[in-house]
Amino acid sequence: MSIDRYTTLACAMQPPHVLLVTLNRPDVRNAFNTLMGRELLDLWTRLAEDAGEARCVVITGAGEQAFCAGADLKERNGMPEEAWRRQHELFERAFWALGDLPLPVIAAVNGPAYAGGLELALMCDFIYAARSARFALTEVSLGIMPGAGGTQNLPRAVGERRAKEIILTARPFGAEEAHHWGMVNRLCEPGEVVAAALDTAAVIARNAPLAVRQAKKSMRYGTQMDIGTAYRFEVEAYNRLVDTEDRREGIRAFNEKRKPDFKGR
Repeated sequence: MSIDRYTTLACAMQPPHVLLVTLNRPDVRNAFNTLMGRELLDLWTRLAEDAGEARCVVITGAGEQAFCAGADLKERNGMPEEAWRRQHELFERAFWALGDLPLPVIAAVNGPAYAGGLELALMCDFIYAARSARFALTEVSLGIMPGAGGTQNLPRAVGERRAKEIILTARPFGAEEAHHWGMVNRLCEPGEVVAAALDTAAVIARNAPLAVRQAKKSMRYGTQMDIGTAYRFEVEAYNRLVDTEDRREGIRAFNEKRKPDFKGR
């Protein structure tokens, strides 16, 4: 895949198979504007169509001031209602495209993740965070509510009662709390979170890419089903891997006592 030069995103392949995506508006704490929404939607759509050499994605924020402050409220100041609705539709589609992305995505939260910034992190498969990071869903303090998956993804991460407290109070909380509640997988020292996420992404990328995608799909959709249907869904996902070159390569490599060379076929 050839990645175009975006205005609000910095994309760089970390050889051989990890794509690092950086929200690149540090002057406004990496807040979403309309252009960033369009560019994120374009990126996730293109990766879903043809990921090229990418097998895992890490997303972070530029600078040390923030991961993402949410929507750019300066751009929204005085925005007509119809324009607001159109912009939010764009944001919704960008977030849903991220949630549906076949590739695993790790959020490397290097600073505060507020409102849509936290919702973006929650759309990822898991989160690494700097110990100094702060989180909040502040929408109800602004007369709106989370509208990019926050009311659905946060309860699944921390439990319904905890999520109600977080969303209805709009109070910030720290990385230590987020880790204790299970929302964050790993805490890192400031300045080390991206490297840690890239290391984990490299481990994922060394595994069979078709198997990784099928496993992600089984977990994402199976957890929304009754358990019997989910078991059947898992087996269908498994069976699609049996007649693949990667499956045959994995068995050969095991018996030949060498590392497998997976091709995604």
